[in-house]
Amino acid sequence: MNYEIKANSLRCAITGRELRPGEKFYSVLYDRGATLERQDYSAEGWQGPPADAFSFWMGRVPNKGTGTRLHVDEEALFDFFQRLTDETEPRKQNFRYILALLLMRKKRLKFEGVRTENEAECLILRCARTHRTYKVVNPHLSEEELASVQDEVHQVLGLT
Repeated sequence: MNYEIKANSLRCAITGRELRPGEKFYSVLYDRGATLERQDYSAEGWQGPPADAFSFWMGRVPNKGTGTRLHVDEEALFDFFQRLTDETEPRKQNFRYILALLLMRKKRLKFEGVRTENEAECLILRCARTHRTYKVVNPHLSEEELASVQDEVHQVLGLT
């Protein structure tokens, strides 16, 4: 199954207001069967992750003309993701989950499904190049935990 996740709409799904450069926003993915639907929310429209959200994250609208985007060597990112495969420490599993989301965004990993193993929900992802499948534990991070792990990933990758 291939999912197309549209880019930031730059418009709040609740208020309809256009998001401004530098403004914090939230993106939510909804699993709609054969598709993942993305909706974006302004900070004032955000009421926490919806119960039926597949995934969510926080970002900032890039400033015009700055070219602000995540520029990460995809191979280094994928190597880091693979090195964390057998880690069982929750902090490292959280980190690997965020790396998996980044690799999905870069279309290196493709979502195949969800499986429950040993009472843990696992995302099943397939590498677009090698077709190897990977299991990634979904840590069900709170909004604060998600922001903290994202900051850690950005620091480790030198993006801050």
